[in-house]
Amino acid sequence: MTEKRIIIDPKIMAGKPIIKGTRVPVYVVLGSLAGGMDYKEVMGEYGLKFRDVLACLNYAADVVVSEEAYPLVKKGG
Repeated sequence: MTEKRIIIDPKIMAGKPIIKGTRVPVYVVLGSLAGGMDYKEVMGEYGLKFRDVLACLNYAADVVVSEEAYPLVKKGG
């Protein structure tokens, strides 16, 4: 069984998803990667392990997969 690395606790970071045992929000890791940092830089900057970075990516993928999509409807046609 895989250890759950991402937790949501209303008492920590206002309930934003964070990496367990840290106060590092998932969005910070994702934003850092999207901004051009490589995973080793992110690990060094926030004191994370590779599995923490992967957990953030997996969390984001799970959120996107579970989103509902609504087709765009053209007005007047």
